[in-house]
Amino acid sequence: MGFTVSENFQNTINGKQSPTAVTRHGINPATGEPNPEVPVSTQEDVDKAVAAGQEAFTTWSDVPFEERKKATLAFADEIEKHVAEFAKLLVQEQGKPLAFATGEVAMSVGALRQTAELASQITDEIIEDNEDRKLVIRHTPIGAAVGIVPWNFPVSLCLQKLGPAVLTGNTVIIKPSPFTPYCGLKLVELAQGFFPPGVVQALSGDDNLGPWLTAHPGIEKISFTGSSFTGKKVMESAAKTLKRVTLELGGKDAAIICKDVDVDATAAKIASMGFFNSGQICVAIKRVYVHESIYDKFLAAAVAFAKTLSVGPGTNEGVYMGPIQNAMQYEKVKGFISELSADQLALSNGDAKPFDEGKPGYFIKPTIIDRPADDSRIATEEPFGPILPLMTWSDEKDVIARANKTRMGLGASVWSDDLEQASRIGSKLQAGTVWINTHLEPDARVPFGGHKESGIGTEGGIPGLKGWLNVQTLNMRKSSKGGLF
Repeated sequence: MGFTVSENFQNTINGKQSPTAVTRHGINPATGEPNPEVPVSTQEDVDKAVAAGQEAFTTWSDVPFEERKKATLAFADEIEKHVAEFAKLLVQEQGKPLAFATGEVAMSVGALRQTAELASQITDEIIEDNEDRKLVIRHTPIGAAVGIVPWNFPVSLCLQKLGPAVLTGNTVIIKPSPFTPYCGLKLVELAQGFFPPGVVQALSGDDNLGPWLTAHPGIEKISFTGSSFTGKKVMESAAKTLKRVTLELGGKDAAIICKDVDVDATAAKIASMGFFNSGQICVAIKRVYVHESIYDKFLAAAVAFAKTLSVGPGTNEGVYMGPIQNAMQYEKVKGFISELSADQLALSNGDAKPFDEGKPGYFIKPTIIDRPADDSRIATEEPFGPILPLMTWSDEKDVIARANKTRMGLGASVWSDDLEQASRIGSKLQAGTVWINTHLEPDARVPFGGHKESGIGTEGGIPGLKGWLNVQTLNMRKSSKGGLF
């Protein structure tokens, strides 16, 4: 039987499909209907996968890089053949519009290829080489690893962990979110045609699975993408065995709008980026500081643009915003809205309530908040939904201080036709990525990560790849007669 994206969702352990006695299912967030059954892994499944990953590491880590690269690129080529199928499944499990789901899968294939090329740049660094001594800095694979994938971008973030892990000589167990397990399981199943057994595995499960993996003594590295709250739990668990960790966590990204921008064009871009993926992006714009001289015009333009954004099932043509991915997050976003007073709301959907009770699907219309207090919940916490607060500023030093007054520091952007001013402001923002006159512009060639409680380490670029490697110094005296003594 050939590979089929839409059926038979199983764990992959040591190169084989591995069913479980107990199963569960996700929910289609646009309809509330159940998706297919997926495994609920046991502690025994975890032990088997870890043992297989450890065993595979002994040989995979010795495979020459060019062979690992060849396997990864062949895997990317095979995913590309199934872009339409994976995109359809992604809509079913995550809810995003089909056009954006297709873009996510296609972009992920491109990023996998870019990462394979980047990895070839990691070579031994010769510090000294003379008649007496050779001093070399080497980069060696860490071991069996785990990639914990969130529910907002189940394809791109799966491959963002899988690719660097195997390219650098590690083995990896992918743990997809319980809310969106389907694409991750199928990607790993597809990978079996390109990697030896045990190199790439997948385990699906309930809330027990993550802690079992992060605490397991046979795992050497955890790459986690998710909330700052859960990231702290992951780090606490990993600390007991001193596992390496990469944590890409939450954000409260500020966008600072200067007075010289094209108001209509900039307002449209800000709204589109704030509401993309229904606001369910760690690095989405979540606070907008608009210069007071253009605020009223900017607010009106942002609201007018947001009214043009279609909300509905991802299968419907022309939809920009699909549903909130799950019921728990839906209730959380509704809670933010319920705390706002009527005079704070500049509802871009044109009615008094941005959600419909009693109807199927977790839909919330784009909502713009007019000048909430800086210490309000919506201005300080991450809603992870389509709510965009707009505030005013007049003093450059003050707005920088306000933008930095948060424990998060993932991304930020500055919008101005005066690039000197934009660069001056941007250089003072405490964030891992600062964009000028753009936002949400990923690039696999550069590191992505957060400052403060937005994360530890980076993914992407050479620094991200090196996060999958240990550093080893090789100090070689060329004769046994040499040395200091």
